[in-house]
Amino acid sequence: MNKVFKAFVDFDGTITKSDVGEAIFREFGNTEKVNGIIEKLLSDEISAKECWLSLCGSVENFDQKSLDDFIGTMEIDETFPGFVKYCESSGIELFVLSDGFDYYIKKIFEREKLQNLNVYSNKLVITSDNKLIPEFPYLDANFKTSANCKRNHIINHSGDDEFTVFIGDGNSDKETALICDFIFAKDGLLRHCEMERITFFPFENFNDVIERMEKLSAKKRLKKRYQAELKRKELYIRE
Repeated sequence: MNKVFKAFVDFDGTITKSDVGEAIFREFGNTEKVNGIIEKLLSDEISAKECWLSLCGSVENFDQKSLDDFIGTMEIDETFPGFVKYCESSGIELFVLSDGFDYYIKKIFEREKLQNLNVYSNKLVITSDNKLIPEFPYLDANFKTSANCKRNHIINHSGDDEFTVFIGDGNSDKETALICDFIFAKDGLLRHCEMERITFFPFENFNDVIERMEKLSAKKRLKKRYQAELKRKELYIRE
């Protein structure tokens, strides 16, 4: 039987070289205030939704052209387009799951000619008087680490006969990764997996991911991660 993989990829700091959302607020907001808000999120004092509301409220003076110009300087990992092609040629359905905002994700993907990808994210509205208003269409009140509940998207877009692959780097990925069979981690997610003794593959770029997935595909017998199966079953029962 052919192995069916579903790939779920974080955006900020995974597809992009830096965290675009954080960079925007540090550029256009008060750096000290922004750092304090992010520190509260990382120490679990506030939820991701509360973090974004506070960050948007911290931006007082900006204009949309300056914001667009700044977004234009944000780079993606050069190996990501190759990973997209690999998924297409291998029949792997790919989803981008971001706790960031559609506003800059769309602009970056359009620039890179990657606008046909499946993307789930929070939304950002810019008002006529230059206020940033965040919206959270995929919020799950029980899921604090991401205002866009990545975990729910994975449950909704995968089944028992498929192998789930998660690729990420940060705080919004910690809970999400737990329900996936194969985890590719770097930076904060890597440290979290090490601390919690969660099985993962370290990666630096998407060529590393392709190489490992080729090996997984070639295995005669491939096992799902047992703890991930248990987590998914718990969620199915709740549903």
